[in-house]
Parts: sequence; C-alpha cells; structure tokens
Amino acid sequence: MKSLKKKRRIQIVALAAVALVVSTALIGYAMRDGINFFRSPTQVVEEPPAPTEVFRIGGLVEEGSLIRGEGEVVRFNVTDGGAVIPVTYRGVLPDLFEENQGMVGTGTYEDGVFTATEILAKHDEDYMPKEVVDSLKEQGVYQHTNGS
Repeated sequence: MKSLKKKRRIQIVALAAVALVVSTALIGYAMRDGINFFRSPTQVVEEPPAPTEVFRIGGLVEEGSLIRGEGEVVRFNVTDGGAVIPVTYRGVLPDLFEENQGMVGTGTYEDGVFTATEILAKHDEDYMPKEVVDSLKEQGVYQHTNGS
C-alpha cells in the first residue's frame, strides 16, 4: 500500500513538471512577436539586426536632420553620440517630438535605414526613456539638465 502512494506521488510530481515545461514553452511561443529589444544607434551599427527583426531604437533626434514633407513621410537621424542612424516614419509625429530631444522608435532596419512603425517622444521637459539615458551615459554624452 505504501509503495502505491509513493508511486502516485511520483506520477503527480512528474505530471506537474511536464505541465510547467509545456506552459512555459507556450508562453514563450505566444510572446515571440511581442518582445521588442532596445538598441542604441551604436549597437545597431556594430551588430546590424536581420531585416525582418522588429526592435526599438532610442537616442536623440539629431539637430538639423528633421525633414518634414513628402506627404506623410518624415525623415530624421537618431544619435547616441557614437553613431547616427537615418530614420523614416510614415504618419503623424507626437506633439512633443523635436530635434535634440529623446525619442524611442519601433520598427525594422534595412539597407542602413531604420523604418519606424511607431515613434514615442518625451512626455515633459525632464523625461527621457530610461534605455535612452543609459545608452547616452555609456557613450558619455548624457547631461542631466535638472539639478535633482
């Protein structure tokens, strides 16, 4: 009788382990398209991603690079102080989007141009996405403008 209970417990533990592995695999499979990795312009230049890979790029909008017009297409450069990546975006930019300000874009990189499907800009005068700040600090070009 004791060995039957022990056998049953082992079966339950094994079944629970298999269920855990299967559920983890299913969650990973479901999220494979929803995970966007962040890269700085320097990282993109050093290790260009595959043309089909969707990722986020962030940095400062380079001064003098913003070109509006050509219908809905907007062109500008994003930099982290170490590298510059040209960006094209079709759509309406956020109200707070401007040169020398932090931005994060989601899209793909092909033939040396980042084609953005989404552009995010700073929310107020002191906000910059954490990933952008970290990347700019690594490059040694980040200067915090507020005394805090």
